[in-house]
Amino acid sequence: MVTDRYAEIDGVIAYIHNNIYEPLPLSKLAAYAGYSNFHFTRIFKERTGLSPLYYASSLRLQRAKDLLLQTHLSIRDVGLEIGQQSLGTFTSRFTERVGVTPSEFRNSKLQASQQLDALQQLNGWKSLYLPSKHHDRVEGSVQAVVPFEGIILIGLFARPIPEGLPLYGTLLSSLGHFCLADIKPGTYYLMATSISWGTQAKDMLLPHATLRTRSKEPIIVTANDNVPYQQVMLHEPRADDPPILISLPLLMNNFLKRIMPVTSC
Repeated sequence: MVTDRYAEIDGVIAYIHNNIYEPLPLSKLAAYAGYSNFHFTRIFKERTGLSPLYYASSLRLQRAKDLLLQTHLSIRDVGLEIGQQSLGTFTSRFTERVGVTPSEFRNSKLQASQQLDALQQLNGWKSLYLPSKHHDRVEGSVQAVVPFEGIILIGLFARPIPEGLPLYGTLLSSLGHFCLADIKPGTYYLMATSISWGTQAKDMLLPHATLRTRSKEPIIVTANDNVPYQQVMLHEPRADDPPILISLPLLMNNFLKRIMPVTSC
């Protein structure tokens, strides 16, 4: 559960946002907060779930997504803007953490709108599921702090940030019960976000304001042992939330290809 512990970290997060194009070594961030490198890293990670430098690199990739959609800069120049001198390095890092290449991301507006329309017209898909009798599953309930109608994208990730393809994931057509089944033993972080019906393509590709939730504490899955029921609450973005890097249209497209999604147990 996310708390307001170490509220001073909000000031550091704002500083990172305002200086994202500048070098941000750990010593500079720790000095801004008034702590030693070790203590600052510990409390920053406790507050956000990520190390300061990983958080900053994630924000830079989010800024790259903004620049790709909202400017006519070349892909090479977008990489340079966020401090990546090598086009190859920028392309590989972007692809690994967003799920598509910078070029594919830039050209995915039409596809995103079509996918949302297809999901809205797909009747009854919440009831289509493959029941599992295995213990290795994570299930729970998704609710929201404000009224919401649309789809919920939920998954288990290797890190406490929604980047790359989830190790296990699905889409829900409404708030309520979810289940991710047949999960291998391991350590995971539960992440979820949402897309309201009628959302514009740019807001799907740059989900700065979508309802979301995340677990900073890991979910441990072991063989033949039940995972506690997860009570998931979608909330408005908070200062210490990491950016949503994964391409939501990619997840929507993968879901549509599955035809028979696992959405309940």
